[in-house]
Amino acid sequence: MRADLAVLPSAAALAEAAAGRFVAAAGDAIASRGQFIVALSGGSTPRDTYLWLATEALASSAMWSRVQVLWGDERCVPPHDVESNYRMARETLLGRVPVPAANVHRIHGEDDPATAAEVYEATMRALLRTPGARIDLVLLGLGDDGHTASLFPGSAAVHEQTSWVLAARAPAAPVWRITLTPAVINAAAEVLFLVSGGAKAGILRRVLEGPRRPQELPAQAIAPSNGRVRWCVDAAAAADLTP
Repeated sequence: MRADLAVLPSAAALAEAAAGRFVAAAGDAIASRGQFIVALSGGSTPRDTYLWLATEALASSAMWSRVQVLWGDERCVPPHDVESNYRMARETLLGRVPVPAANVHRIHGEDDPATAAEVYEATMRALLRTPGARIDLVLLGLGDDGHTASLFPGSAAVHEQTSWVLAARAPAAPVWRITLTPAVINAAAEVLFLVSGGAKAGILRRVLEGPRRPQELPAQAIAPSNGRVRWCVDAAAAADLTP
């Protein structure tokens, strides 16, 4: 998993680099297939990336009419809730660029969790119904416990190979979540992990350099069969990695 690792000097540099990678991936996908399908992430590092993407220079570099927006996971809250990943993406990026409303496919976190997961899977399968279609880019973060998206340690969803979307619950957390599973994430063309801050140094080393134990470290379950994984981290997060 160390094969494609970029270490940036700061969180700001990381966000800028990730935004550049987004634009490049979009350009490649649109040139070859006519559209770009991306799954967004929540979190502070993606938030800064979205703010970069919304700047005039980068926003004008993407053909937003050809971008289809999905989410890797969502909390089961209304779309206006402060905890909503959709709300964060709308405020930092989607409300600032000319992406058509019909191209934004949010997870309905306000609905019953099982129903919301079922409906979102149907939405994704309809979007990817063309033979050979897949998500072009999945943005992911890394939790202090090794989780990614809403795939948590000990969850059966970590090993899911059939369903694309499941309802999940974080340990000791009251709010349900909806998450994409490895079944669809690992079919993506590219997965980009964004990790910043010294608090993530220890867990990043365990995920990248430790033994493979995806049930304990769900981020290790992300290994596209016919795609690539990129890790974009800042110097503080990389502090414990072997040089």
